[in-house]
Amino acid sequence: MRFAGMLAAGAITLALGMATQQPAHAEDKPYQVQDGKVDRGTYNGYRRYGNACERCHGQDGAGSSFAPNLTESLKRLSHEQFMEVVINGRQNVTSSQQSVMPPFGQVEDVVLYIEDIYAYLKARSDGAIGPGRPQRMAN
Repeated sequence: MRFAGMLAAGAITLALGMATQQPAHAEDKPYQVQDGKVDRGTYNGYRRYGNACERCHGQDGAGSSFAPNLTESLKRLSHEQFMEVVINGRQNVTSSQQSVMPPFGQVEDVVLYIEDIYAYLKARSDGAIGPGRPQRMAN
């Protein structure tokens, strides 16, 4: 049990450290798409998204009746804001509705692959890849 706690704490530290890293240039993308095929990390992000995020945020990040469209959200959220929400969660309560994003900072299958999930969703948001299972580049 103590090892699992240390592993989760290390994953959180790793993810938070990644969240502070900035691309060298503003135009740098966290994904690569060539001839309609994605790099290994982006493909892994698609798989991880399907396992951990799709049940609430819908297929391909397109949203659902109770969770927002992430392809639209990433047009206005920064990398850091995305990391903050995924790791720590968010709660928006108004008089007309309540929306809650639970924290995933201790969910190893999310936090260890958060950069891949972000790359997949950012590629979808940027229109670099369409809906459905992306094809993966060789190697």
